[in-house]
Amino acid sequence: MRSYAETVPAGPLRAVVEVTWRAHAGTAPHIQRVLPDGCMDLLLSGGRAVVAGPDTTAHLAGSPAGGVTTGLRFRPGALPALLGVPADALRDRRVPLADVLDPGRRRLLRPTPAGDGDGDAAWLARLALALQAAVDDRTPAPLPPPALRALAGGMPAAELADRLGVTGRTLHRRCVATLGYGPAVARRVLRFRTAAALLYDGVPPAAVAARTGYADQPHLSREVRALAGVSPGALPAAARPGS
Repeated sequence: MRSYAETVPAGPLRAVVEVTWRAHAGTAPHIQRVLPDGCMDLLLSGGRAVVAGPDTTAHLAGSPAGGVTTGLRFRPGALPALLGVPADALRDRRVPLADVLDPGRRRLLRPTPAGDGDGDAAWLARLALALQAAVDDRTPAPLPPPALRALAGGMPAAELADRLGVTGRTLHRRCVATLGYGPAVARRVLRFRTAAALLYDGVPPAAVAARTGYADQPHLSREVRALAGVSPGALPAAARPGS
C-alpha cells in the first residue's frame, strides 16, 4: 500500500524548509500528480539527489514498485540562494543536483546517502544545513512572508513593489530569480495553492472561490484545470499525496 508522511523540521532548517516528506510507492508502480505551489524540493531516491524546480503546471512523477522517495520542501523562494542558481533556470524541470551545484558546493554531496528512508532524510538535512552555511549574495533573498501572502491574496505587482520600496522591474527580477516566474504567475500559483488546500479539506468550490479571491466558481474552475489538469471536484483524489 502506498504511504506518504510529512514532518516539520526542527532547529535552523525551519527557516527555509516547510516539511521533510517521505513517499513509498507500495507494491505497484505509482504516478503522483504534483501541483505547482511556489516551492522547490530536494529529492532523494535510490541514492540519486534531484532538484525539483518551480512548476507552472502539474507534473506527473512516477515511482516504481517499492520505490521510496525522500524530500525537503523548501519555502517559496528559499532554495535558489542555497543552490547559487536562479529559480527560472530550473522552472518546470527535474535536474540532478550534481549538475546544478558549482564545484565548491558539489563537494557537499559527499559522502553519498545511505539509501534508506531514515538515512536519506538525515543526509538531506545535513546537506541543506551545509548549503545554508555556504550562501553568498549571487541570488536575491526570497520575498518576505508578508509579501508572499499579499501576492497570494491578489495584490497587484505595482502596489506590492510600492509596499516593498522597490521598482516594478526590481520586483519582477526578484520574483523570477527566487520563485522562477514573475509576479503575475506567482500570484496565480500561490493563490491556487491556498485554494487547493481548502479543496483537499472538503470545502465546496463556491466557498473556496469566495474565500481565496477568485471572481466566481467558474474562474476557480478554469484556474484549477489550467494549473492542475483536473477539475476542482477531482483534485483531492487526483493530487493529494499518498492517494
